[in-house]
Amino acid sequence: MKRLKPFYIQNRFFYACIGIMILFVVSFVFPRLFFTIKLLLFGLILLTLLDSIILFGAKKGLFGRRDLPEKLSNGDDNPIKIFIENFYTFPIFVRIIDELPEQFQLRDFSIDRKIAPSSELAVEYQVRPTSRGEYHFGKLNIYVCSPFGLVARRFWFGENAMVPCYPSFIQLRKYNLMAISNNLSMYGIKKIRKLGHTMEFEQIKEYVSGDDLRTINWKATAKKSQLMVNQFQDEKSQPVYAVIDKGRVMKMPFNGLTLLDYAINSTLVISNVALKKQDKAGMFAFSKNVENRVVAERRTSQMNLILEALYNIKTDFYESDFGRLYSSIKQNITQRSLILLYTNFETMDGLNRQLPYLKGITKNHLLVVIFFKNTELNTLIEKKAETVQQAYDKVIAEKFAFEKRLIVNELKKFGIHAILTSPENLTIDTINKYLEIKARGLL
Repeated sequence: MKRLKPFYIQNRFFYACIGIMILFVVSFVFPRLFFTIKLLLFGLILLTLLDSIILFGAKKGLFGRRDLPEKLSNGDDNPIKIFIENFYTFPIFVRIIDELPEQFQLRDFSIDRKIAPSSELAVEYQVRPTSRGEYHFGKLNIYVCSPFGLVARRFWFGENAMVPCYPSFIQLRKYNLMAISNNLSMYGIKKIRKLGHTMEFEQIKEYVSGDDLRTINWKATAKKSQLMVNQFQDEKSQPVYAVIDKGRVMKMPFNGLTLLDYAINSTLVISNVALKKQDKAGMFAFSKNVENRVVAERRTSQMNLILEALYNIKTDFYESDFGRLYSSIKQNITQRSLILLYTNFETMDGLNRQLPYLKGITKNHLLVVIFFKNTELNTLIEKKAETVQQAYDKVIAEKFAFEKRLIVNELKKFGIHAILTSPENLTIDTINKYLEIKARGLL
């Protein structure tokens, strides 16, 4: 029985058998065809035996290997590479069936290719995970057919492999070079005109339109006979904390990812940008309790600490306790800091319940509340109503969308900065706000 495990009869064999059966039926009407049909049946049997011999005669007809990355990037397309080497002296047709992790829920995944004699083939496909955690790959199955295509021989390679899925480090790499080169505006990130500065002197330069007139250096101007201004450095090493709400309001999914995972991916990127801008980066998450804390520092291992903390965020999506968040910030963050709070408010009532705690945080820190547009509502609003029910639904959707904008205005009344963004633009809008705060010297 073990010898028969790699042996598979292909559809072409069954189609040929069905055709011969039909011809046998026809031979009752035309008896002269009977002998010819028997020859066809005998030829099919011989051809099947020949096909089996050439496929199974070689002990090592094929070699395959799957190359997995060390870790997967959550919410991004991750390449998986397969290498196949054909040792047969004739062209073969292969069907590749990779046993993908159960999180992808793919039961019909296969790749068909033709490989020339004694040659190699490289195949690449993409997987897009939508949750953090461990992804277990099974065996790599390759079914080989000769040009006859009557039977197939199965090869399997590799043992079960586990690959962890981390927050989106592909996004991190995407923005990393731009943060170093100060070229973040290429991706739609706004350039903010500088409104303030610190007292750390950098250099004296020629005046250009837009420079602050208060920085004119009159002595240097008299010597050069043209306007010269003092240029000051941005204040550095300021604490920047990303605070992630992992309560039930962050469970809502968009494009397969929960709002929580969008916030986690954004936290990884903004922490890296803050470190590149010479600030201290830290983070923590909260729901019923405050957990996954990383104190804001500027050490070389800080990004690894943040990445591991984000990877290990687990939640049952309980109701979030903003009172516990307020007390934790008051006790543990003594220096004035920029706090980027990722959460979600759907109604004014939801905001008003937490507003006293947000106002308390604002007394000692610069608070930016980041919450999300409901893109499904926008789709409903833009769609033309054709029935009375659709008109009612559209009006209700517009009401909820308007209430989101009211929440922004309500936060601004109390000096709380707010970002209302769609999940896909979360990272860019957060970096925009951070750069604006840095440029205006608000912290």
